[in-house]
Amino acid sequence: MQFMKTEIPEGYKNSPVGIIPEEWEVKRLEEIAEIKSGTTPLRSIEDFFLKGNIPWVKTTDLNNGLLYETEEKVTQKALDETSLRILPKGTVLVAMYGGFNQIGRTALLTLDATINQALSALLLNKTIADNLFILYWLNHNVGSWKRYAASSRKDPNITSRDVALFQTPIPPLNEQQQIAKILSMWDVVIEKQTLLIEKLELRKRGLMQQLLTGKKRLKGFDGEWKNLELCEILKYEQPTKYLVKDTNYNDKYNTPVLTAGKTFILGYTNEKENIFNELPVIIFDDFTTEMKYVEFPFKAKSSAMKVLHSKGNCNLKFIYESMQMIEYQIGGHERHWISKYSYLTIKIPSTLEQDNIAEILSTADQGIHVAKEKLEQLKKQKKGLMQVLLTGKKRVITTTNTQTNENI
Repeated sequence: MQFMKTEIPEGYKNSPVGIIPEEWEVKRLEEIAEIKSGTTPLRSIEDFFLKGNIPWVKTTDLNNGLLYETEEKVTQKALDETSLRILPKGTVLVAMYGGFNQIGRTALLTLDATINQALSALLLNKTIADNLFILYWLNHNVGSWKRYAASSRKDPNITSRDVALFQTPIPPLNEQQQIAKILSMWDVVIEKQTLLIEKLELRKRGLMQQLLTGKKRLKGFDGEWKNLELCEILKYEQPTKYLVKDTNYNDKYNTPVLTAGKTFILGYTNEKENIFNELPVIIFDDFTTEMKYVEFPFKAKSSAMKVLHSKGNCNLKFIYESMQMIEYQIGGHERHWISKYSYLTIKIPSTLEQDNIAEILSTADQGIHVAKEKLEQLKKQKKGLMQVLLTGKKRVITTTNTQTNENI
């Protein structure tokens, strides 16, 4: 069911959270929950943390789902001598600050725990609100937290008062529970797919450990491997940061614009000149030593990049994977490729053996890529379900709600 901006279908009403079913209510979080905050015990008092066994939640622990463990724990002494309080499992947590990307992150406690001062804890009235339903609603609306925090303060954050006044739709309790049950089933599927990706990545890492070190040789190969410095087998280009003129990137354009570091693809351009098309190449970040293997034409947008090419005597995919095995400590703002990294050594076999090893690792990469694409599709499908279920655009069948507009 698609709602027009000015159209309110029969059986629905306008509300502060949008168009919702007539029998749904809208309440502030303070009306359905007791809201608590936490604290950080003094780090200078060692006995507050040393050998602690009481979970203590920080913003970085929040996972927008069920929380099973915490990075740190506190002691009974910390509980006795500070304002820390034990919160029961089933409590919903919301991050108020701790960095812009943390604002609005959530978790649902599956264990009794304490929290730090950057979190608000919602102890929900279970006769009115289902904790999983509220968790999903908060996750679905995390963008509104961020927009408010970014627009209202020089130092972006939200306050406990903002949390208290946050509004949520309240369907009948059994409908909340049924909606949460449906979305939870999608979470299970997403978690299984995530674990599959981790398994595939671990398997590839095992292959790399065996094949790239010569510990396991492919059938038919027995020649000696050589120790070579990277500069003996790779040459580099230094892009200028002004190579891309138009920074009005558009996904409808054809040529990706690459930058150094983890961001990698900034966007797409329609500029035709100075495109890197001698492929494949390795993109190397001078400051972080992050790198990417690239097989498609691109334009560069960073003077911190080196574009690495084979000198013609190696399989670049093999070299790239071997570079992932190098343990290297960076330090300072140095040009790491020229000054240090290019002088590191790797072991390489014959070109033919390199080719065969690279093909095996590429096959592993393809399996990981397919699994990740499926994961993204699952997440998109869940997001679509959240959009229609949490707003009542589609209704679920419950034991007391069989008269529905659209059923799932």
